[in-house]
Amino acid sequence: MEIKQEDLKILFTEEQIQDRIKKLADEMNRLYKNEEVTTICVLKGAVMFAADLVKHMKMPVKMEFIRLSSYGTGMVSTGKVHAVDISLPDLNDKNVLIIEDIIDTGHTAKFLLDFINNNFKTKSTKFCSLLDKKISRITDIEPDYYGFTIDDKFVVGYGLDYDGYFRNLRYIGYKANV
Repeated sequence: MEIKQEDLKILFTEEQIQDRIKKLADEMNRLYKNEEVTTICVLKGAVMFAADLVKHMKMPVKMEFIRLSSYGTGMVSTGKVHAVDISLPDLNDKNVLIIEDIIDTGHTAKFLLDFINNNFKTKSTKFCSLLDKKISRITDIEPDYYGFTIDDKFVVGYGLDYDGYFRNLRYIGYKANV
């Protein structure tokens, strides 16, 4: 199925997204106070969200990036997580904040949390996702923080893509008949 920008309906506007990100950053500021935080942005989908979120965080922040995927091409998660690049610095005794674009089945989140818990003894590990698609959850993983809950829609924009396209949209949209 092909998706064209003119067929998209807006689910969350740029203003709604930015307002929610500021509120999430306020929660992070209260949680961490002035303690250092290492963020782990899951590429490529979370890059817009992570960049905007850390701009509002007031504590010292280190940014790390990893590449994981469970989609490949198409609109349905394969259920298998592909670790493209998961090299991380020493996270022992660090506050770690994982930043993801969407948590749906939970496979990617579970993979990453298991990887961190099996390889490091962090001071704290929190998971923040812009979108939470609870209806698709297969694992028992829940984000500690999330921007919006969505129903069973395939969404694009603001970092989320379809076959590599639509990441640059300032809003999050969906194709109504998908």
